[in-house]
Amino acid sequence: MNHCIFLAEVAQAPQLRYTSDNQTPVADFAIKIPGVRPDDPPAQLKAVGWGNLAQEIQEKQYVSGDRVMVEGRLTMRTVERPEGFKEKQAEVTVQKMYRLAEMQSTMMGEATVQSSAPTGQPAANAAPATVPSPQPTAAAAPPQPDYDDIPF
Repeated sequence: MNHCIFLAEVAQAPQLRYTSDNQTPVADFAIKIPGVRPDDPPAQLKAVGWGNLAQEIQEKQYVSGDRVMVEGRLTMRTVERPEGFKEKQAEVTVQKMYRLAEMQSTMMGEATVQSSAPTGQPAANAAPATVPSPQPTAAAAPPQPDYDDIPF
């Protein structure tokens, strides 16, 4: 299975184009992914959305600097360079894309609707509140021994 989720920043705004054979919409753009370590430079990755998703990406008007969550498949492309050699480049085929600010406001909106009613009275037109399951604490579970011989 090839399934990836990236928390990234839009490095290049999406550009909508159409295929020459059957006019399928395609959105091409670049995303930046932060390095693993603080001193690592961010990696830049080409992203491609197809069909209705490409039109959605264009309609939402993503711009350079937007923080996004991109879900899709990672592929490797071989590109012929002008210098005469072939180069492999990673590319993500986007299946879903969310602007992080939208996700946060949606989550915050649900919380404010549920908590806007006075104490003891249910909120009008609010979804039933979900009660989170209790999380086990570190003190409740005995520490697990470390049997790993490889220190990474």
